[in-house]
Amino acid sequence: MKIGVLALQGAVAEHIRSLQLAGAEAVSVKRVEELDELDGIVIPGGESTTIGKLMRKYDFMDALQQFSAQGKPIFGTCAGLIVLAERIEGQDQPHLALMDMTVCRNAFGRQKESFETDLDIKGVSEPVRAVFIRAPLIESVGEGVDVLSVYNDEIVAARQQHLLACSFHPELTDDYRLHQYFVDMVQESLASKA
Repeated sequence: MKIGVLALQGAVAEHIRSLQLAGAEAVSVKRVEELDELDGIVIPGGESTTIGKLMRKYDFMDALQQFSAQGKPIFGTCAGLIVLAERIEGQDQPHLALMDMTVCRNAFGRQKESFETDLDIKGVSEPVRAVFIRAPLIESVGEGVDVLSVYNDEIVAARQQHLLACSFHPELTDDYRLHQYFVDMVQESLASKA
């Protein structure tokens, strides 16, 4: 099993480390043709507008939509969550528009309002340490989307079939259980194809 981390911006090395701790072979991805070798991919945090521009520049838009159409799992964290969303508040044009949710950018305020907390996540046994940095939130989800975690009544993690998204940065702690959850999703996907 090989999982990529889209290496256009964000904490790529940290995601690779967490995926490796969860037992996956993990690689950074800078070129579209590298997607063919992957069983799943992580779209990390950073700045969603910049990531969207770079994805368009390097032809990742269609390629990632096709990747998703094959049922291959995609995990978007922080800005990656925005990139996956069908609807972005205050923005006409979404990026990949794969996940049936409406998101609000920078919902938790600026850099100085960054914080850490422990979150209960459906499907993960103990609370997970979550780092929120200029984090977005999920304002609403469609019927096929499973809410995995809330913070102060706001949705901060969700899953829709092979798509996983969270508002926070799971890669910035030593707790790799959310990456383990994603690795399990990739294993399930491979098993179903076999």
